[in-house]
Amino acid sequence: MLKDFDAVSLLQWHDARLGDAGLPAPASSPLWRWVESNHRHNCLLWDEEDRARRTDAGSAAIAASKRLIDQHNQLRNDAVEFIDEALLAQLDGIEPHADARLSSETAGAMIDRLSILALKIFHMHAQTRRSEAGAGHVATCTARLHRLVAQRHDLACCLDRLLFEAAAGHAYFKVYRQFKMYNDPALNPWLYGAAPAQPRGGVAP
Repeated sequence: MLKDFDAVSLLQWHDARLGDAGLPAPASSPLWRWVESNHRHNCLLWDEEDRARRTDAGSAAIAASKRLIDQHNQLRNDAVEFIDEALLAQLDGIEPHADARLSSETAGAMIDRLSILALKIFHMHAQTRRSEAGAGHVATCTARLHRLVAQRHDLACCLDRLLFEAAAGHAYFKVYRQFKMYNDPALNPWLYGAAPAQPRGGVAP
């Protein structure tokens, strides 16, 4: 297993950080620094997604929320790539066996999904305590909470397996770049002044 990192320590820190926004990462390594960044931006993204769905706010406020969502999503995805780079740096020198499997989902992507699951569990648990919402609401949210916990357990086991197998040369993963084109002024035609005359979903002439 990699030094100072496994799924159990990750899940424990994800949960603890949701209860204490100022909680530092358990280690000062580059890996944990980017894990912290990923989780922080997922938290900010969650809050902004909620704000963007207000029905009592004007279009300017909603547009501002949408732009913040784009910013946090970009930084969240950047952190995923840096997490993978940090993990692969720790695995440097380990030659995958000839029959090693390629994992199309990277460890960083799994860590990102575990961060999101921690948020879902945290907020779904809050819904199970809303007695004023009625017994049906509480029962539905309790069932969903149990499912989310099971999903997180399964994913955490998959993460540990991938890291264990990678350290033993039985599996490997690569850094996959996201290339979010809509945030890049050089790649988004609406930003560099070459927007299409008609959206692709429009009616054909």
